[in-house]
Amino acid sequence: MSSSTERRTDGRGRTTGSVLSGLAVAVGCVLFLGGFVWGALIYRPYTVPTDSMSPTIAAGARVMAERVDGSEIRRGDIVVFQDSVWGDLPMVKRVVGVGGDKVSCCTKQGRLTVNGIPIEEPYLQGSGPASPVGFKATVPAGQLFLLGDHRSDSADSRVHLTDGDHGSVPRGAVQARVDARAWPMGSIGMMQRPAGFSDLPGGISRPGPLQPITLAAVAGAVLILGGAAYGPIARRRARRRG
Repeated sequence: MSSSTERRTDGRGRTTGSVLSGLAVAVGCVLFLGGFVWGALIYRPYTVPTDSMSPTIAAGARVMAERVDGSEIRRGDIVVFQDSVWGDLPMVKRVVGVGGDKVSCCTKQGRLTVNGIPIEEPYLQGSGPASPVGFKATVPAGQLFLLGDHRSDSADSRVHLTDGDHGSVPRGAVQARVDARAWPMGSIGMMQRPAGFSDLPGGISRPGPLQPITLAAVAGAVLILGGAAYGPIARRRARRRG
């Protein structure tokens, strides 16, 4: 005996189940395609070519970076930028200072300071000081001071301290802010904002919309697969009853 759901029709011979499965596929397509388009408009994939951001981002890893204006960047953000003084290719580094900051290293405990405040940096490679070479810099207005997380293997603002901008780059050089690791499989995950900079003026930035975009796309895929699977399952059940 067929179930009540399978007996009910919409007047044109279609069961309620088939109507609902079609609706699930339609909604799923909207969510999946909408999430995909939304993500493509806001995010861009990058490959990190060097080991300078290890262990946070390994050499050769793929990241998803949100297209943002340089004015939105806060201390602690990992950014993709391009500056002619640094080279012709996009680079990935962490922002540790913004315009007006006094950045120096290291304290007796081996820590980086920003405006005299020691910064906790759990993301650094190794257990040594925050920089193998001491330095001091005042960041000009509208500029960003950038360091790699692998401080002993990173050509960053410390290398350019004698430049006119004290090793910093313009905010306008920023192309995107890294929100997540996308490859390899074992490293996939959202990028955490470092709490060490949260007490400084301006605080830390908020994560971009990558997580809801991903959830929308996944939910859409589940609905599409579930709706599409209804027909074969219903036909198999009908043959068994027959």
